[in-house]
Amino acid sequence: MNNTQQSPMPTPPQVITTKDMLYLKDALSWELLALKKFHHLAQQVNDPEMKQALDNAGRMHQNHYQRLLSHLQVNNNAAMANVPSPSQSQNQQH
Repeated sequence: MNNTQQSPMPTPPQVITTKDMLYLKDALSWELLALKKFHHLAQQVNDPEMKQALDNAGRMHQNHYQRLLSHLQVNNNAAMANVPSPSQSQNQQH
């Protein structure tokens, strides 16, 4: 049995791949949907404690949404310009 654990990435990568972008877009959609559902449910209940719990859950999903969105607000073209291409690294080896 392998007990090695991968440590979390301390900071997100500066370059976002197309596949990563699709994952982030899905995650944004899920967070936004959860936010809307909790907000709607909070408006429907009369119990103040339940309303507070639903509002808190909605704010948590809003924070997740904002955090994900901030990772998408990068200049991907500029970041890609700093990534060496395979042909550049081959030229430097010769």
